[in-house]
Parts: sequence; C-alpha cells; structure tokens
Amino acid sequence: MTSLLWGALVGLVCGIVIAVAALLGVWAERKVSARIQLRLGPQESGPFGLLQTLADTVKLVLKEDITPTQVDVRIFRLAPLLVFVPAAASLSVIPLARGWAPFNIATGALFFLAVPAISVIGVLLAGWSSRNTFASIGGIRGASQMISYELPRTLSVLSLCVLTGSVSAVTIHDSFRWWWIPLNAMGFLVYFIASIAELNRGPFDLPEAESELVAGYFADYSGIRWAVFMMVEYGGLVAAAFFGAAVFFGGGLGIGGPVGALIFVGIAVMIVVTMMWVKWTYPRMRPDQLMNLAWKVLTPMALVQLLLAGIVTAVIPWH
Repeated sequence: MTSLLWGALVGLVCGIVIAVAALLGVWAERKVSARIQLRLGPQESGPFGLLQTLADTVKLVLKEDITPTQVDVRIFRLAPLLVFVPAAASLSVIPLARGWAPFNIATGALFFLAVPAISVIGVLLAGWSSRNTFASIGGIRGASQMISYELPRTLSVLSLCVLTGSVSAVTIHDSFRWWWIPLNAMGFLVYFIASIAELNRGPFDLPEAESELVAGYFADYSGIRWAVFMMVEYGGLVAAAFFGAAVFFGGGLGIGGPVGALIFVGIAVMIVVTMMWVKWTYPRMRPDQLMNLAWKVLTPMALVQLLLAGIVTAVIPWH
C-alpha cells in the first residue's frame, strides 16, 4: 500500500473515530452529569438512552445550515475544517500497541502536542469571521487560553522524553517502567489539567461561556457546522485520554496481549470520565484565575517535573 493511500485510509479512520467519540461521548457525559446531579439522564431512545445522541445527530444534519449575511463567508465556512483536521491528525500518531502507531514517526510526541495547536487558528477565525462581538471575544479568549496551556502540557510530556532520550511516542510507550507512574505523577496531573483547558471544557470553558457569550466563538454556527465543533471537542477528549494512557502508563501498564489492551482502554476511559466529572463538579474560572493557573502553577510544576526527570536520568543509568 502506498504512503498516500495509507494516509488517506488513516485519515478516514480518524474522522470516523471522532464521529463515534462524539456520539458515545455526549451520551456518556449526559449520564455522568446526571449521576452527579441525582438524575437518570437519557433513557427513552434505545436501551439506556444510547440512541438519543444518534437522534440528535440526525436532527443536526437535517437542520438548515444558516450563514448570517454579515459574516466573511469563505472564512466562516472554512473555520470548522481548520479545527477538525488537526484534531483528526493528532490521532494518527498515538501508539496503540508495542512498536506500532498508525504513523510511527520519530517526532510523534511533538507531533501530537504541536499539530492540534493549529486549531487555535480555526477558533480565532470562527469568532472573527462572524463579525459578532460575543463570538469575537470568545475567539480571542480561546486563542489566548489554548496557547497559554500549550506550554505546561508540552513540558509535562517533555519529562518523559528526557527519561527515554527520544521524542517518539512509540519509543516512550515501549520504554515504560512501572516506577514512572510515581515519578511522573506531577507531570501527569499537569498534562491532565492542561488537556482540559486545551479542549475548552469546564471549568475552563471561558471561550464558550453560554451564560455570558452565548456559546462564544461558534455562536453564529448552526446545523452540521455547529456539530463539527462539538465533534472536535469529544475527539480531542478521546485523543488526550489515549495519548496520556499510552505515554504515562505504557498503554496497558507494559502488559501485552488482550489483557494489556483491555487495561489500556480502561485507563483511557477512566481519564475521560474523570474529565467529565471535573467539568460538572467545579465552577467556571475567571479569566485572571485561568491565566494564573497556567503561568504561576502548572508551568512551575511542569518545570519541577522536568528537573526531577533530568536528575533521575543522570543519576540512575537504567537504559
């Protein structure tokens, strides 16, 4: 199979994964939030309400796609694509088994961290092209937030690169040792919090903030284009969970075979559910609190983690 054909196939699969992640993610989040609020959540459409999200998706696809008259039409229509493609591309470098990822490149870890950052452009353009004050504020908030939290998130993964001497996600996954879990506990905490902020999820959902910005940067979107923004959020949620499970926990804790695969999926699901729990438990932060957390708390923590990894690598020749 040629590289072009393989790339097209992987891209198609990643797009399908994001669509499925959105379908199951919305249902799971409704159930998680319902349990927290002592409710039952969706239960009418299909068993346990599993078909409710599918019904909502059909409704969104069939809805009229409205383009306001005052928007910059070309940029307005391009922005969802600029948000979707980087999220789909990030899935292609996640190591899913020992020695294997859909795209096993030498800079896989940096690719995963850097490419989704391109979606910042889509967020900013979505708000700006709407020529709507609320949407523009949401776009600016989104861009500043995502750029700020890129630093601690990258530094948290960089400590693993120091331990392995490589920026390949597959190498980091394959080099896992059980003592990395306590050693990188602080780094994983930074990665976890920064990933929530990167996805603009509560309590870091200032770019959307329905109570003040009426959905923020995608306030003027409707139908399938609005659904794309939602798909990207849940696709990013799954990508962050599986990448975190792969590099911080060695996938299945270094265990191979079906048992290791089940552990891998179980850890990723636990990360996703915890992110949902955080959203529905903590109140939205103020903008100053958001930036203080990124620059005065998470970044120093990530630097301490990086220093600790460097000391361990220098003192213990474990390779």
